[in-house]
Amino acid sequence: MRLHHWVGAALISITFLFSCSGGESNKGDDLFNQGAYEEAILAYDNFLASKPKNVKALYNRGRSYEELGQFEQAERDFLAALEIDKKNFQVLLSLSNLYQKQKKHNNALLYADYAVEIPGAPAMAYFMKGRALHQIGNTEEAYKDYSTAIKMDKNFDMAYYYRGMLKIATNRKKSGCDDLSAAAKLNFQDAKDALEKFCK
Repeated sequence: MRLHHWVGAALISITFLFSCSGGESNKGDDLFNQGAYEEAILAYDNFLASKPKNVKALYNRGRSYEELGQFEQAERDFLAALEIDKKNFQVLLSLSNLYQKQKKHNNALLYADYAVEIPGAPAMAYFMKGRALHQIGNTEEAYKDYSTAIKMDKNFDMAYYYRGMLKIATNRKKSGCDDLSAAAKLNFQDAKDALEKFCK
């Protein structure tokens, strides 16, 4: 079985923005939501000219750069936001996701691990840590983190999917297919496709 394609098939898209206050920043949010990322960046630039340490605007400009595939600029803005607010889950997880996209899995693990260590960490933090561990080959620890994410959020379709694919790759096919089935019932398309390929 060629599992690598399936393991990497469902890229995570952290699409939410911080809600910003202020004219140009709100304009940037509106432009981002319309898919006008270059114009959104200009609006955030104008806002940040007078408020250079505004975490929300830095983060949202970083998201705009990320959508354009300008990962270095996105990383710069996320790191600048994190320097101001070191326990910001959204920024930490966006950094982890950005590094996953670039196959910098050790960096992805580092920022997901930071997020997990903060009290009140969301299920997504454990999921992102599991993804990074999965990619670097630490399957047992990845399994634990996927399971924690599912325990925290019973409707976490991606966590079921990736845990299922991990189980199939490590000769636990029946249990893996059960996870894929759970993800498919939550309407996760990659899980439906994987069920057809691996669980017939």
